[in-house]
Amino acid sequence: MQIFHDLNEWVCFRKTLSTQLTLGFAPTMGNLHAGHASLFLASQKENHYTVSSLFVNPTQFNQTEDFKLYPRTLEADLKIMEDSGVDFCILPNEQSMYADGYNYQVHEQQLCQLMEGTHRPGHFNGVLTVVMKLLNLAKPHRAYFGEKDYQQYLLIQGMVNAFFMDIEIKACPTIREPSGLAYSSRNNRLNQEQKALAEDFARLFQQKERTCEQIIKQLTQKGIAVEYVEEHHGRRFAAVRIDNIRLIDNYLLG
Repeated sequence: MQIFHDLNEWVCFRKTLSTQLTLGFAPTMGNLHAGHASLFLASQKENHYTVSSLFVNPTQFNQTEDFKLYPRTLEADLKIMEDSGVDFCILPNEQSMYADGYNYQVHEQQLCQLMEGTHRPGHFNGVLTVVMKLLNLAKPHRAYFGEKDYQQYLLIQGMVNAFFMDIEIKACPTIREPSGLAYSSRNNRLNQEQKALAEDFARLFQQKERTCEQIIKQLTQKGIAVEYVEEHHGRRFAAVRIDNIRLIDNYLLG
């Protein structure tokens, strides 16, 4: 796997890749797990080359503390990428990604007002801006995103369509632990007691026969702080807090 710390070096290298060969892209913030590996494998099956990026994006964190606490596990991450068949990794620093000082941003006006957008003001501005930058750098034929962040996937798909970007955006299924808990980098911050509550959240949330109100009541009775359980786009979404650790999930209804 070739690693590119310098963006100019990557841009020059990207131009050397044959236009007859396809490139798949799966951007990450590191602290990789089985969910990320599934994106790399999906890309590998559908493309000649796979590129990933590893950049902890400061502009999508609402709280500085969350950004500081985000686990940095570079050596393990690069091994997972290599083991998953990733050919190239873009590994930029904050200065090179935001040479403009975040003066230029991508905003969306409707879907950003719901769910994560309501509870994390400005979050999706940071997500869409950095993804736009990364897509322009990688210039992939296809880009892969997990369904666990389904609202994010819809926004990225909408952005690509709105700006006439010739990239196929692919949604990949949520990968879950044996308990049903969706893999997440935040799971690593859970202690044993918190992990048990997180698994209760996954179990209770996935009761399709229950209403959102019933699920909220059950979660609250367990001592889990609920930010929202809502239905949009034929899916059910949830965000909860277990102490200071925030978890999200969603699934298709019907």
